[in-house]
Amino acid sequence: MQGKMKALRKLETGPGLVMCEVEIPRIQAGEVLVKVKKRAICGTDLHIYKWDEWSQNRLRPPLTTGHEFYGEIVEIGSAVRHYRVGELVTAEMHIVCNQCFQCRTGNAHLCENVVILGVDGDGCFAEYIALPESNLWRVPAGINPDFAAIYDPFGNAVHTVMAGPTVGKTFLITGGGPIGIAAIPVTKAAGASLVILTEVQEYRRNLAKTMGADQVIDPSKEDAVALVKGLTGGQGVDVVLEMSGHPVAIDQGLQSIRKNGRFSLLGIPAKPLTIDLAKQVIFPGITIQGINGRRMYDTWFQMDALLVSGKVDLAPLITHRFPMADFKQAFDIGLSGNSGKILLE
Repeated sequence: MQGKMKALRKLETGPGLVMCEVEIPRIQAGEVLVKVKKRAICGTDLHIYKWDEWSQNRLRPPLTTGHEFYGEIVEIGSAVRHYRVGELVTAEMHIVCNQCFQCRTGNAHLCENVVILGVDGDGCFAEYIALPESNLWRVPAGINPDFAAIYDPFGNAVHTVMAGPTVGKTFLITGGGPIGIAAIPVTKAAGASLVILTEVQEYRRNLAKTMGADQVIDPSKEDAVALVKGLTGGQGVDVVLEMSGHPVAIDQGLQSIRKNGRFSLLGIPAKPLTIDLAKQVIFPGITIQGINGRRMYDTWFQMDALLVSGKVDLAPLITHRFPMADFKQAFDIGLSGNSGKILLE
């Protein structure tokens, strides 16, 4: 396909994005061209928009941003074998090498040579995107297209929850951003006996309640550790899912977990931090896990199953929709924290 398209791009260093007209990507033999129908704003996109320290060290403008989407295949390359024009898809936006140690031992989500579209290469905040066939994910019939647009962050939530035993376990989720909130119904579907969430922003605490949290705590005004201990017979929770990256939340999580508990870290701290390994990890026998992205493609099958079964409903998580032309307003709301997931349509 030839012609022009609109794309939301980071043209140079500094805050903001610019709506541009660029060439529609030309696909290679093993690629497909997808017409993007829905895009979602991620926390990473907010970092890029602000042009914070992480963005300054990672991005090399110019590039098209965005890595959460849903769309329709409009063109396929000559070597594409498993997809057809007209199919509805989303995609894993981590392009992996399939040759490094991690890729060849079943851990491609930790690829040593990964290229992330929307960060390292052109992403989905555009009318069309070109993708390798191997990265596509066919959206099952009956799944809400809005949900298909947020498979990426939903996958992060599923991966974090499912990284250890869940049935009958008590959970503390620290951080009520969209991924933390998405983890609430996943823990419920996976058999959790109690789900507690800590979050400082009122909007997101209310959203967490809507999504099924048993107890929501404001750690800026309440003694989160004492409340968690009180809800768990003084033992602490079996599992902490750390979704904020905030040093205070991480410390509270370590104080709120029982001995021999699981501490799964997805949130990314802005700076190095200090913890008391002897007191908080070694002597209580805590298992600490770093969680990165989604397992390819174990997590994707789990996402399909949770959504197709109806065990998880993500509808309340999607709080705002904007035309892509109104991206500035959408990003302002995202930066305010008074939102769940925001779609650009």
